Amino acid sequence: MAHLSPDPHVSALTNGADVVIFDGVCVLCSGFLRFMLKHDRRRQFQFVIAQSDLGEAIYDHLGLKSADYDTNVVIVDGHIYTKLDAFAAVMKGLGGIWSVAGVVRILPRATADWLYDRIAQNRYAVFGKTDACLVPTPDIQGRFLD
Repeated sequence: MAHLSPDPHVSALTNGADVVIFDGVCVLCSGFLRFMLKHDRRRQFQFVIAQSDLGEAIYDHLGLKSADYDTNVVIVDGHIYTKLDAFAAVMKGLGGIWSVAGVVRILPRATADWLYDRIAQNRYAVFGKTDACLVPTPDIQGRFLD
């Protein structure tokens, strides 16, 4: 699964917001979150930590494994994206030069999924893992859905 049609149940859970759901203990994922916060000048995206009750509910509803949160989920205009399609959707949403990174969508599905899966399966070993989920600081707390 890389792109799903709009899902009214998920849209209701996220109040229709454009949302990035990410692994809160993954150093790579948290680093990408900081990148998004810095470059999301239009404040398009809201965020959900996968290990939160809302994150768990969305993963469960979509049939995704919540044991290791091996894919980020991105919801834009009600459309649900995973794997490299999720990355491409975020980069397109950031606009400007960042939208060029959406070129990953031209990769054949099997290649894109294989590449994403290799990174996801090794992200803790290569980039690290924290002992606890990221706790949003007061200046970004408003961008997180609970």
